[in-house]
Amino acid sequence: MCSMSLLAAKPCIKVSTGKFPSRNLIIIRSEVAMAPQHSSTRIFPALSKHGIPLADLHVQEIVKRQSQNNNLAREDPCKKPRFHPMFLEEAYERCRYICAEYAKTFYLGTLLMTEERQKAIWAIYVWCRRTDELVDGPNAGYLSSASLDRWEERLLDIFNGRPYDMLDAALTDTVFKFPLDIKPFRDMIEGMRMDTRKCCYENFQELYLYCYYVAGTVGLMSVPVMGIAPESPVSAQNIYNAALYLGIGNQLTNILRDVGEDALRGRVYLPQDELARFGLCDKDIFSRKVTDRWREFMKEQITRARFYFKLAEVGASQLDKASRWPVWSSLLLYRMILDAIEGNDYDNLTKRAHVGRTKKLLMLPLAYTRSLSTSISILH
Repeated sequence: MCSMSLLAAKPCIKVSTGKFPSRNLIIIRSEVAMAPQHSSTRIFPALSKHGIPLADLHVQEIVKRQSQNNNLAREDPCKKPRFHPMFLEEAYERCRYICAEYAKTFYLGTLLMTEERQKAIWAIYVWCRRTDELVDGPNAGYLSSASLDRWEERLLDIFNGRPYDMLDAALTDTVFKFPLDIKPFRDMIEGMRMDTRKCCYENFQELYLYCYYVAGTVGLMSVPVMGIAPESPVSAQNIYNAALYLGIGNQLTNILRDVGEDALRGRVYLPQDELARFGLCDKDIFSRKVTDRWREFMKEQITRARFYFKLAEVGASQLDKASRWPVWSSLLLYRMILDAIEGNDYDNLTKRAHVGRTKKLLMLPLAYTRSLSTSISILH
C-alpha cells in the first residue's frame, strides 16, 4: 500500500519472459526470483497521539547524506554504468508511459519539471509501484520473505550500477545523477515485509511506523530530485520533514478510502485502541455497516490526515519552483478524497471515495496558483 503521490489503480504483473513487454500490455515487472546474487518550536509532538519521534526513524541521517550534493558517480566513478543513450532513452520512456497511465494527475504536474527531473521522478515512481505490487499485486499470494530479500539484493545491485532489467536501469541512472540515499528505498521494502506479517495495528504509533515505511519514504526519495528553492528560508531538515508528512497524509487517506476493500481481504489498517474508544472492533468493519459511532470515529481519522497535509504545506512551497505544482496537486487531490468520504456520509465500508476527472482538472489551476507562492504556512 505504498503511496507515490497518486498510487491508485494498479496494473497487472505477469511472469517475465526476459523481454520487455510491448506498450500495449502495460506490464510492470517486479518479479524477484531471478535477481542476481524541527525547529525549536516543535509543531509535531514527540508524541503519544500523532506518531513517533523522527529521530527514531533516523530521518536526520538521510537528510544529511542527501543534502551533501554528492552522487554515486562522484563518490565512486568506477561504479557508474555506461548505458547506450538509446537504451536509456527507451528505459525512461517506459517509465514515463507507466506514470502517465497510472498517475495521470501527478504525471501532468511532472511535465513542468526539467527533463532530467521528470525522468528521475518517473523512475522512482515505477520502482515504488513495482515494490508495492509485490505485496498487493495478483501474484502476492506467492510472495515469501526470501522474495523480498532478493528484491532488496536487487536494489543493492541498482545502487552498485548493476541493474537487472530496463526499468531498473532507469533508476540506476537516476541514483548516479542525484544524491539519493539507499535507506528510504530499503525502508520501503521493510514496509512490504510488515504487510506480509502484520494486518492489525494496536495503536497509531504502530500505524505511523507502517505509513513511514510504505509512503513517508517516498517523500524522502523525492526531495533530492525535486530540489529545494535556493532562496528558501526553511531548513532542509524541515522541508524533508514536510515531505515525509505528505507521504504520511497520503497513506492515511489511502487507508481511509480503502477500508471496505481491505476488510474483504481480512485486513484492518486502523488503530485498534481508537476503534475501541468509539465502541468499535474489527467485527463492525467486517459487517460493513455504517453507524453513528463509525461516523464519529471517521471524523477523528479524517482530522488527523488533514493535520499531516497542513504540516506538508511548508515543504510544498519551498521546493524548486518547477517542482511545486505536482506536489501541490497531490496534496489537494488527496484532500479531495477526504472530502469525498465525508460526502458519502462516511461510508467507506461499502463505497470507495472517488474524485472525478472533471474535479481533478478543475483542481489543477488552484494547485498551480498555490505553487507560485513561497509563503510559509504556520500551523497553530
